[in-house]
Amino acid sequence: MVRQAFGKRRIISLHFRRYATNPRSYGDAIDALNSLQTNFATLEVIRKSERKANTRAIPEMVEWARRVGYAPSDLDRLNIIHVTGTKGKGSTCAFTYSILSQYQPMLSKIGVYTSPHLKSVRERISINGNPLSEDKFTRYFFEVWDRLSESVSEESTFPSMGHGVRPVYFRFLTLLSFHVFLSENVDTAIYEVGIGGEYDSTNIIRRPTAVGIASIGIDHTRVLGTTLKEIAWNKGGIMKTGTKAFSVKQKAEAWDALQGRAFEKNVELITVPVHPVVAKTRLGIDAEFQNINASLAVSLAREHLRVLGRYPEECTDDDDLPSEFINGLENASWHGRCQTIKDGTIEWLLDGAHTDESITVVAQWFSTKARNNAKKVLLFNQQTRDAKSLVSRLHSILGPDIHFDEVIFCTNITWSAGGYQAAELTSMNNSKQAIHDLVVQKELAEQWEELDPTSKILVLPTIEHAVKYVRELKEEDVQVLVTGSLHLVGGLLVVLDK
Repeated sequence: MVRQAFGKRRIISLHFRRYATNPRSYGDAIDALNSLQTNFATLEVIRKSERKANTRAIPEMVEWARRVGYAPSDLDRLNIIHVTGTKGKGSTCAFTYSILSQYQPMLSKIGVYTSPHLKSVRERISINGNPLSEDKFTRYFFEVWDRLSESVSEESTFPSMGHGVRPVYFRFLTLLSFHVFLSENVDTAIYEVGIGGEYDSTNIIRRPTAVGIASIGIDHTRVLGTTLKEIAWNKGGIMKTGTKAFSVKQKAEAWDALQGRAFEKNVELITVPVHPVVAKTRLGIDAEFQNINASLAVSLAREHLRVLGRYPEECTDDDDLPSEFINGLENASWHGRCQTIKDGTIEWLLDGAHTDESITVVAQWFSTKARNNAKKVLLFNQQTRDAKSLVSRLHSILGPDIHFDEVIFCTNITWSAGGYQAAELTSMNNSKQAIHDLVVQKELAEQWEELDPTSKILVLPTIEHAVKYVRELKEEDVQVLVTGSLHLVGGLLVVLDK
């Protein structure tokens, strides 16, 4: 592999033999995909630069799709539900899928595109609840890769898409999802936005059946803006004329921005409260704060079925729900989100959190699970966000009633021998030196010492070290809250699964 960077243009040349005696493998596909990640040095330049809206993002994405063989109109066949938000959009997608899966085989194939992945990149592209197989991922990956290699863009129109340039990681995966779902004849698809909405790679979708907007908070400020108004404006960009949009209750500043976008696009924007049936249902993703995400999913699934002409005619009362909806809500699952795992005398409680809003609901969820006499352990990492702010907020929300006997800060590296579980968990987005030197972890340890000097605090180099330490605790009842980075949660699942 030869890789060079020239200014903002990334020239990548990867050579894979096509001969039958040496076919390209799944490992080759992952290596090629990882070459599209933006490295830490480049990200630092972007983070320190003045934020500018990438108004060329959508035209370029349309052009990338053209080179793979698709126009935006081709995506109409997928009957897409499009979901954005800051906290809860992934859970909303999971609830929506679980509800609609109850209507199979009437809906023959349901595709879901989400991010990030926990253990395997194939989780991002699933059909009927199953991640794409390694064989299919490899085949479809190289079909897209080769089509891009064998096509060109007019450089006068697309100067950043010259010879040898490829779409970055998330753009490529979005293109791959389109190719997979269209090739596999998916007839319902659920798409989770990556970042924002207006300029997101998924936003070449023209005619979604329904649009969902989960809770909006402050995040990705370098890209989306520093105020709720700016961020909500960006997320409202996925609304499309002729399609109903459904939103959970938002803060006034965000709601005003969403209403402005709805008016601009002539879209009916509907506020979704907690559905009375949802409030009485034991959700598969078991946390009280998930009630609003489940209610949003109910509105999206109902509208989707209505658009397709498949919602039961006898269900005329919106305050009631068909049995299929209730079954879907009860059986929904979303690994790494409000997930509880029993491991002998240890109970692992997992949920990612990367914003103040998300760490608040994690604290509230843990408060409902914490047992008085259990030994309580916090396992935390957050390599790229304001980790100190998240830790302080977690401590503040839990208050004096819930005390962590032990607090562990570790990196997202999986194994004690060094390295990640697989190339699929490799990230180039962080400083390798800072990870090696445990810079963030040591800073967090110092901060927790100030917050609660009675906790025993450890800094460990890998997730496996942390799991080994917890398993050696001589206690009859141990509860471990694992939160912060979803990469930490994914790595923990890998270690627990051996």
